[in-house]
Amino acid sequence: MTTSRGARVGRQVGAGIGEAVLATVVAVLVVAVGLFAFSLVNWPAFNSSNVLRALTTVGQVGATVLLAVSIALLRLRRARRWAKLLSWAGISAFVTVTLGLPLAATKLYLFGISVDQEFRTEYLTRLTDSAALRDMTYADLPPFYPAGWFWFGGRVANVLGMDGWEVFKPYAIGSIAVAAVVSLALWSRLIRADWAVGVTAAITAVGVTYAAPEAYGAVIAILIPPVLVMAWGALYRPAELVHPTSSASGAPVLDRSADEPVAGTATTDPADTLEPAAAPADPADRRTVAEHGVGNENPSAAGSTGATAARDSGAAGKTAGLPGAATAGGWAAVLGTGLFLGLAATFYTLYFAFAVFAVVLMAVVAAGLGVRARYAARTPRRIAAQQGAAGEKVQGIGGAIGAPLLRLVVMGVITALVGLPVFVPFLLRMLDNPKLESGGAFHYLPEAGSEMPLPMAEFSLLGGLCLVGVIWLVLRASSSRRAQSLGLGVIAVYLWSLLSMLATVAGTTLLSFRLEPVLLVLLAAAGAFGFVEGARAVYQALNEPARFRWVAIVLATVGALAYCQNIPHILAPEITTAYTDTDGDGHRADQRDPAAVRHYHHIDDALRDQTGREPSENVLLTGDTTFLAYYPYFGFQGLTSHYANPLADYADRSATVEAWSELETPQELLDAMAAAPWRGPDAFLFRRSGDDYTLRLAADVYPNDPNVRRYTVTFPAALFDDPRFTTTDIGPFSLIVVKR
Repeated sequence: MTTSRGARVGRQVGAGIGEAVLATVVAVLVVAVGLFAFSLVNWPAFNSSNVLRALTTVGQVGATVLLAVSIALLRLRRARRWAKLLSWAGISAFVTVTLGLPLAATKLYLFGISVDQEFRTEYLTRLTDSAALRDMTYADLPPFYPAGWFWFGGRVANVLGMDGWEVFKPYAIGSIAVAAVVSLALWSRLIRADWAVGVTAAITAVGVTYAAPEAYGAVIAILIPPVLVMAWGALYRPAELVHPTSSASGAPVLDRSADEPVAGTATTDPADTLEPAAAPADPADRRTVAEHGVGNENPSAAGSTGATAARDSGAAGKTAGLPGAATAGGWAAVLGTGLFLGLAATFYTLYFAFAVFAVVLMAVVAAGLGVRARYAARTPRRIAAQQGAAGEKVQGIGGAIGAPLLRLVVMGVITALVGLPVFVPFLLRMLDNPKLESGGAFHYLPEAGSEMPLPMAEFSLLGGLCLVGVIWLVLRASSSRRAQSLGLGVIAVYLWSLLSMLATVAGTTLLSFRLEPVLLVLLAAAGAFGFVEGARAVYQALNEPARFRWVAIVLATVGALAYCQNIPHILAPEITTAYTDTDGDGHRADQRDPAAVRHYHHIDDALRDQTGREPSENVLLTGDTTFLAYYPYFGFQGLTSHYANPLADYADRSATVEAWSELETPQELLDAMAAAPWRGPDAFLFRRSGDDYTLRLAADVYPNDPNVRRYTVTFPAALFDDPRFTTTDIGPFSLIVVKR
């Protein structure tokens, strides 16, 4: 890569990052102001009143108005900076009101501290207590699960002076809003700015609905569609496969004899819209940095010709991918894709693995298309047409394979540089521990994981949007880079699902059911494009009636509002749990009697007083692992094996606890604890059962569904009848501290 090309890469990446930073600042301000305003009112609980539902609808309408105004300004080419600001504010406001208002009367996030949200809150609490990369549960172990999202959340909690459990809600909502505006900034550099707002709104609405409970996953899912478009622009550059000579006007010479234009036909927009020259240019595909294979923004209205677009943008002869064009040759897209994959690696392993799988699939397809184009170009007639007087040489088959492979390798290097620091401590410890439990995290096969997800077959607004998306993907597969990239992403999801079902033969899965939000956002993006292009086609077929555009606008608005106001209904179970769970202050937001969690702060006080140590200096054996979600004590045993660190010897620890319960004297227990290969408990937190103490453990029973079996272990009280143990009864709990 030459110095000038490197400078262009730097400028493009710098401009993109700069816009993303500004959008992030706007999103953070909108979320902060919104959540603060919501906290000033004593709202009724969501699950016992419709007040918050009503206000959420009002807020969604307001956010929609902001987005509509921004789209109108962008289409009219007026006040573009204000239009961008309004689009960022509208998207982040939508996330804030859709998630923040239904949860305004509780301090907890979706799903409260129940089910999987327990270990997520525990992880955030751990990394709030210290910035050091430590396992969420086990002392002296590096983390196995990616710490990125939780580490940043811990820093936010430190800045705001909040506990980990308390910062979870505002941080989750804020991070999703930031991901949405960053996605918008990226889309704006890939397609027309007004189209970018619409497609981002569709993706965000679907992402909030189906990915928000896993906030760190939602952040990645919302970014996947534009990143796949960017990655395809980096890996598949058809204008570079067979170099045509340039015409006097600077436009490429078309090979009209090509039967399959995707394989190597160049057009006025060769790396994006592969239509015949006489066809109107795709107005959405024309907007991107030159990096992605498209010229600058086409400011003209839909239906402008490629020549008009080139004239309006000043990009004639400068189209990305053309020989001699002043572009970065796809390397800015390589860098951007690598940075995203690195971020995904530090946030969510499954989505990272899927994104890598999809990008590798793209590289394979790009290489295959390149090979086909080279074979087609080696016929005598085509060689003569393409070499012409300029004497250009058609490169060999190796170049068609090597180009995407090289870019893929560079993406991998960038990904490793970004992601490896989070995993290095675990990898180093793994080298010293040949005994590594594996596969537990994949031992889950619900009904959704045993079937192919087909949302386009459902009779609903979302099902209709997905169906439109599928139709558009098929119709535009040979003529739109957006359709090609999103289509390959959808294919990757289905391939992953089939591989996951096939993996059951080997006693594991690939957790394909968790990719449903990714499939939905991909189809939502395709559906948004399909609706706009379909409406344009109908408009032209009806001889462009004067009021038809308003019909399309009204239909889109009604559909969007109908879907958005239904989001709280879809999330009702998750929202209700946030109101019925007891928070770290010992309160239930629905004003009912709190659970035993209300005693946790007394337990924490007793532990601090009796041990004389900070929570992070103590190991606690308990079956009430929610305590670890509120306070940063280390646990001797985790919630389940599925979320346990593979270095923790989960099954052996459970067996050891059971063996301890069968001992007869306090001295035997103390000796057994000292002989254990792991750091022993500094305290026990039991439930009382008559004269005995009990705790609940979990065992993996995959392939059964549910995949976890809970069982109770009983310790006789006589085991702790010794001055070396201090017993304190607190509510239904018995806290036993080991004197050291």
